[in-house]
Amino acid sequence: MNRMKQVFKTMFASALGVVIGMGILTVIGVFVIMGIVAGVASGSNEVYTPKDNTVFTLKLDGTISDQVVDNPFGQLLGEEAEGMALQDVIKAIRNAKKNDKIKGIYLDAGNMGGGFASFEAIRRELQDFKESGKFIVSYADGYTQGTYYLASVADSVFVNPEGSVALVGLSSQGVFFKNLAAKLGIEFYIFKVGTYKSAVEPYFMDKFSDANREQLTSFLGSIWGNIREDVCKSRGIDAQNFDRYVNEGMAMKATQLAVDYKLADAMAYRHEVEACVKRLAGQKVDDKMVSADVKKMVSMADGVKSKQDKIAVVFAEGEIQSKSGSSVDMGDAVITEDLAEDLRKQAKDKDVKAVVLRVNSPGGSAYVSEQIWKAVVGLKAVKPVVVSMGNYAASGGYYISCAANKIVAEHSTLTGSIGVFGVVRNAAGTFKLLDVTTDVVKTGTYADMGDMSRPLREDEKALIQGGVERTYDLFLTRCADGRGLPKDSVDCIGQGRVWTGDQALKRGLVDRIGGMDTAVSEAAALAGVTDYSVVQGNEQKSFFEKYLGKMQGDVRMTLLRSVMGEESFQMYTTLQRMKSVSGIQTRMPYLIQGF
Repeated sequence: MNRMKQVFKTMFASALGVVIGMGILTVIGVFVIMGIVAGVASGSNEVYTPKDNTVFTLKLDGTISDQVVDNPFGQLLGEEAEGMALQDVIKAIRNAKKNDKIKGIYLDAGNMGGGFASFEAIRRELQDFKESGKFIVSYADGYTQGTYYLASVADSVFVNPEGSVALVGLSSQGVFFKNLAAKLGIEFYIFKVGTYKSAVEPYFMDKFSDANREQLTSFLGSIWGNIREDVCKSRGIDAQNFDRYVNEGMAMKATQLAVDYKLADAMAYRHEVEACVKRLAGQKVDDKMVSADVKKMVSMADGVKSKQDKIAVVFAEGEIQSKSGSSVDMGDAVITEDLAEDLRKQAKDKDVKAVVLRVNSPGGSAYVSEQIWKAVVGLKAVKPVVVSMGNYAASGGYYISCAANKIVAEHSTLTGSIGVFGVVRNAAGTFKLLDVTTDVVKTGTYADMGDMSRPLREDEKALIQGGVERTYDLFLTRCADGRGLPKDSVDCIGQGRVWTGDQALKRGLVDRIGGMDTAVSEAAALAGVTDYSVVQGNEQKSFFEKYLGKMQGDVRMTLLRSVMGEESFQMYTTLQRMKSVSGIQTRMPYLIQGF
């Protein structure tokens, strides 16, 4: 018996030792990895000093957004970044312009995604770079519309002999669930204010409404008009020839046509273009190109000392959601009530003389939008607030912007969409199909309002519609007070209608056309400061906070995307967003294809 006890004790001790050992090794492994990652991260903070005759290689790939968190694991494994921050690209171009050792820019055009207003800001910077007298050369195996819009600034535009210049125009496709919902026994109750508030159309229509088609045609035409004007001016192309190339499908024909229509200067292979770039930079053609990427260019010492007076830039990027909400797709940015707290902190900081609120949002929760609006009003009471609009600042995005002292938008910013909606689902038909019954006990008339197992009563519908109308009236009031416009006038240009920055300027919804620099200058002027530093006002989450915290969700989404394919995955995420919409919303639904 004692021997048996000893055997069990030995076995238990051995097992425990293995478990403890594995635990220790795991902990050590984690710390080793964190050490390596920290080393990589710290290495990336080193100041870059370019060699003579260096070329700034701007790789037009990944996604452009306002804020990007670097993945140190990706750096460790040699993976290319999935995205770039807009302000990093702008800073890199400016550093390249100022530094005498940088001889020019090589645009390596891939498949860059992002909103058109972001492309507009980068193109403006490239145009300014040319004033230095340095060269810009562009090459692509095949240009997308977005990358070509940037490349059209270049002194020389080259394309692969088997490539293309994919100028085909812009489109916006709607996906409608009315018929699918009917088959599943689901009925949607729609509550909205605004003739043009089209975010709810997928739930009760099978095509665009006439009003929605009108506004889509209007702002797509406005954006495309800007593209055509800029490209034709840079390339010296007649507008009629540009339209002929686009509308006769020449982008899908022989590459030589792009050269014939002066969209490209010549057909060439990558190594030939790179040899040309090296000659222009004064490098030996047979040697490896001496170049620097965006990260290196951003890390260059700029010699600018920090000033006591500061202009703080606070970023508001993504859909507006409550903290309990979650982003459907991986990598999606969200705006929560935390933004209101960030703004209140800026109000208390005596060194911050003015704030630029950078808004890049299609809207979302009306309740969270109101909280952020209140914080903007409180901040405005103690120091100037200027809004810089990115790709989108619509619906809830405009709600949080309208109280600012000044609003600056890009030509192609999508804004306005002053309207409100709510959606309630009735799945009684589904319950019937599944032969499921329900019962309820309640203590109040409206205790079970929103129960999906039964239709809404008329009195319930009236209550919800009343709430939507009150929210819309409040939205109009906020906009009228903030913009100094009559409430009736705001209603006329509201009704859920979306405007481009150019269109919004004419209607008094924004004050100026320009980018972040314009907004910062406006803020400084309002604050009466001339010697100041620009700082980030809301603390950016680290890689570990942003990515490791949601790794499980990202893995799930990655697997789904891999199994379903991109098109089916996008449909799935659309359906998930449809499920997640709750409460009264100020949201704009559009996705523009073609960038």
